[in-house]
Amino acid sequence: MLKRLILDAAYFLQTSQSYQAKKRFFYNLLENDKSPYKKYVDISMMVLIFISVAVLIREVKFHVNDYLLFFSNYVISLVFFIEYMLRLWVHSSVSEIIVQRAEHDTFLLREVNLYKAFKKVLHVKLSYMLSIQAIIDLLAILPFFHELRLLRIFILFRVFKLFRYAKSFQTLSSVLATKKFEFFTLAIFASIVIFVSSVLIYVMEANNDNSPINTLFDAFYWSIVTISTVGYGDVTAVTGEGRVVAILVITAGIAVLAFTTSLFVSAFTEKLYEIKEIKTIEDVSKLKNFYLVCGYERVAKEVSCKLAKNGRKIIVLDDDATRIAEAQKDGFIALHYNPGAIESYKKLNIDIDKQVKAILCLREDDVENVYAALTIRSLNKNVFILSLLINDTNRKKLEFAGINKIVYPQELVGLITKELVGKPVAFEVIHELRSDSANVMVDEIGITSRIVENFTTVEELGNIEYRVVLLGIYKHKYDRFYFNPIDSTIIENGDYLLVIGYKVFIQEFEKHLHTKVRNG
Repeated sequence: MLKRLILDAAYFLQTSQSYQAKKRFFYNLLENDKSPYKKYVDISMMVLIFISVAVLIREVKFHVNDYLLFFSNYVISLVFFIEYMLRLWVHSSVSEIIVQRAEHDTFLLREVNLYKAFKKVLHVKLSYMLSIQAIIDLLAILPFFHELRLLRIFILFRVFKLFRYAKSFQTLSSVLATKKFEFFTLAIFASIVIFVSSVLIYVMEANNDNSPINTLFDAFYWSIVTISTVGYGDVTAVTGEGRVVAILVITAGIAVLAFTTSLFVSAFTEKLYEIKEIKTIEDVSKLKNFYLVCGYERVAKEVSCKLAKNGRKIIVLDDDATRIAEAQKDGFIALHYNPGAIESYKKLNIDIDKQVKAILCLREDDVENVYAALTIRSLNKNVFILSLLINDTNRKKLEFAGINKIVYPQELVGLITKELVGKPVAFEVIHELRSDSANVMVDEIGITSRIVENFTTVEELGNIEYRVVLLGIYKHKYDRFYFNPIDSTIIENGDYLLVIGYKVFIQEFEKHLHTKVRNG
């Protein structure tokens, strides 16, 4: 009966959306650095830490207001206790462990062994409780029992909780953690030097009445001061043998300091790129309405520069370190991520719907563009994607990948990409070609000899009457695209008009161009 109740409770909690939602909420609040609210919790906790330490310092020689003392001893401690219990709760799921054990045993057609399930639960919870951060959290709660006055000194352990809340401290810890073995070796070496020098100086100095070193503790204190090269001068060797020992310890101390400095420098040097990357991602997560450029080759570089020149925000992703370095040199935020990998967008920590205006797949490789588009579409169905097309045989593949607009050098749009994409009006219009504006289209109209007979200049076209916007004209003779041409621009056979409007209006306008007959 008891086993049945436990299993039913576990399955209920595991399938309860309300329970799981609450657990996710507190997890995000306490552990998830990507949560927008976590920083407010961290700041609040840091303020409470500084208040409790300030009260402790004030209390040494002065009377502290009873309400403030109550707040420090009880309220703050209670807050930290609640935090400790919440962290213990969200660290792992008891119901999940029980359910997994039940399903495992059921699958093997045997009795559910709750003993193994609870054993695993105990192991998981204890592993957290015995972690350094959890122990510090626990020690920070001890002042709650302030009747034992000695325990109030544990308020100082609240200072160590700052490592949990301050990202800079966490970064420092992660950097130093990469050199665990080296620091352990350094600690062993320093400990041996301190132990040997303490014994030596005690043997040399303890029987000399003029020596301030009379106990082993004095010798230990002298060794620490000497090896650190601080040299307070309050305890010094007076015998010749003792001074020889001092010279050796000072030399060893210089070696220890040099070794320590080199460890710090090498650790930060090795992690410098990672630290910069973390900072860059934090900056990107705050940006709004930016263009995500996948790849940074010839066309992408020119497009990005023109967009940036018109005040657009650009983020570049590329899996080639050389191209990323070039993008950063050009002044763009660039990350060495593979545009075709889902992990890349997860690392970015962005909301594509709210933050990304459009995605430009501008690798000069159709396969890479297809991979990037498929990956993006698996994450977001609505974002506008523009892709470069190198080989016309791959057009269907790009369309299948969910790309909204395809441009390639063999077509008019491909010829004008470098200029058109950077124009504020033109690109914004292309960006609006989405599912909710499916009737709006960009089209190219070829200028034939019949149209030339009917019209001489752009002014005579009459596109405004048909509610069609003329974005530009491609002059075949000069192999150049003219954005927003002036009214007096001459129309010639072989030119192309780039127009935008509703499909039905463009069709009527094209019909008008071919049917009008010049008077006289």
